[in-house]
Amino acid sequence: MTPSQKNALIVGASRGLGLGLVEIFLTRGWRVTATQRTPSPDLARLKADALRIETADIDDDASVAALHDRLASERFDLIFVVAGVATQAHDPLHAVPRDVAAQVYLTNAVSPIRFAETFLDRLAPGGSLALMSSILGSVSLNEAGGWETYRASKAALNTLARSFEIRHRADSVSVLVLHPGWVRTEMGGEGADIDVATSVTGLADVITARLGEPGAQYLDYRGKTLPW
Repeated sequence: MTPSQKNALIVGASRGLGLGLVEIFLTRGWRVTATQRTPSPDLARLKADALRIETADIDDDASVAALHDRLASERFDLIFVVAGVATQAHDPLHAVPRDVAAQVYLTNAVSPIRFAETFLDRLAPGGSLALMSSILGSVSLNEAGGWETYRASKAALNTLARSFEIRHRADSVSVLVLHPGWVRTEMGGEGADIDVATSVTGLADVITARLGEPGAQYLDYRGKTLPW
């Protein structure tokens, strides 16, 4: 890696938005470490010299700790936790089994913050921690209902992200809480507004423009500030 080359860690990059983010940052000259929970043929096909692929499960503390150890020599300008689930997202809360609802909360809200805490010492000066949220996590914008467990998990992530930034405010930590838009992925569905390329290009632009800015910011892929 050259002294001026930026370095990114994309967590949850086996498909969809995570994979798209790996591709866009590689094309912009970044060095990228991408994580997968299980082997991803799509990720393996990229085969770029600037790409390192690691396997880790953010819901497994031992797996995250082992990844932290393997990346001991690395410092990242961007740590972006993309991984998330939407299990039974269309069912109302009372129709979702307790263990399923709890797992959505753990994967979407608890695990990203625990990962951030573990990897904070791997964030380079002037870098940012990014968390993939959703406009559905905005409590004040919830006027349509639906996606109840998913909404709640992203609202929890937003709250925990703000608390994380406050806890580390003395160190001027930069936290970007990002909404990718409604994207045509397996999660977003074929009827979504935008494609992956549009979303990740916008996200990369926003990250580049806001990289290292202290505080917690809740933004969409166009750079618009969203209400919490």
